[in-house]
Amino acid sequence: MLGVLAKADGEFTETSRLVEIYTMEGLLQIMWHGAPGATDVALMCGGAMGGMLGPGRSLYLELGLELAAEGRAAMAVGYRKPGDLPRCLLDTCAAADLALRNGAERFVILGHSFGGAVAIQAASTFTAHTAGVITYATQSAGCEEAARLGTTPLLLLHGERDSILGPENSMMVQTLAGTGEVRTFPETDHLMAEAAEEIAQITGTWVREKFATHAARA
Repeated sequence: MLGVLAKADGEFTETSRLVEIYTMEGLLQIMWHGAPGATDVALMCGGAMGGMLGPGRSLYLELGLELAAEGRAAMAVGYRKPGDLPRCLLDTCAAADLALRNGAERFVILGHSFGGAVAIQAASTFTAHTAGVITYATQSAGCEEAARLGTTPLLLLHGERDSILGPENSMMVQTLAGTGEVRTFPETDHLMAEAAEEIAQITGTWVREKFATHAARA
C-alpha cells in the first residue's frame, strides 16, 4: 500500500537506528530504539507538523532509550505528509506491521496533538495487539470512532493553558470512547514542556504497567 521504492537503515548507537522507506509519496522515517525482535513496542506519533521528539522536551527520545535498555523497543514515526490523517495513519500502521513481522506482540501507542487522532485510529486497527493508548494535548477531530477501542486502556493528558487545543478536546475524546482517564496540568501549554518531568514519569509508569497487564492476559 505504501508503494515502496527502496528501504535503508543506519545505526546511530548500539540500540537505536533510523529506518528510511522511500515511496512515490515521500520519505517515511522511523526512529527505532531497541532490538527489532522486542515483544513490547511503544509506537510514538508526532503532531501535524511532524517531528519525532514528542511533547515535553524530548519525551519520545527519552522513553525510547529507556525501553531499549530494558529489552523493549520504541518506534517514532516521521510521517511522509504531516497533517494528512489517512496517510499518517497508514505510515503508523506500516511501522506496526514492520514491528509485528520482527516479533512484536503488543503496542502502547502514544500521540501528541494531531498525533492523538493517529494513535486512536491506529489502536482501533490493531486492537488485539494494543495494550494501551496515551494522548498528549490531543485534538478531537479524527477521533469520532474512538468507541472502537473497546476496553483498551486510554490515558488523555492535557495542559490547562493549552493555547492551540483546549483540554475540552481530551474530554470530548473520552466521551467518544466511552472510557479513559483525563489528567490535566495547570500552567501547561500545548507542547507540555512546563510539566515535562511529571509527564515523563506518568508515561513511563503507565506504559510499563500496560505492557505487563497485556502480557499476563496473553
